[in-house]
Amino acid sequence: MRHYDEYLRWLYKAGRPNKFARPRNQAAATAFAAGSWPRRAATLDVRGRASGRVVSLPVVITDYDGERYLVSMLGEDVNWVRNVRAAGGAAVLRHGRREAVRLVEVPAQSRAPILRRYLELAPAAGPHLPADATPRGRRSSGSPSRSRSS
Repeated sequence: MRHYDEYLRWLYKAGRPNKFARPRNQAAATAFAAGSWPRRAATLDVRGRASGRVVSLPVVITDYDGERYLVSMLGEDVNWVRNVRAAGGAAVLRHGRREAVRLVEVPAQSRAPILRRYLELAPAAGPHLPADATPRGRRSSGSPSRSRSS
């Protein structure tokens, strides 16, 4: 498993998808938007803060305590999180249909149980979270946002 974890980290080595991860993400976003598979995956559409064009990326919808959450596996300092903040939380989730949502950032002290649930649903995200984050001795530094239908 260690080699696979290293491979996953390599795909996002600089905190961004490399040239091999980008086509994988595009293919996943297309499949998730169509609603084909899996049930908890979707495509997040958010307007770029600089370009103004819609940026699409695959996400895992994490359910916890009756709410839905999106988690940035690469932390808070990534483009899609900055784009959502610049858009005032406005975004669109696509999984067979379009759903306008307003994403609300979760306070850091409330993130740990959400991140644990996220790792249950998306175990491949584990290698990207900081080594001192959630289960297996990990600290909660991912960036969950609550999804509310607009």
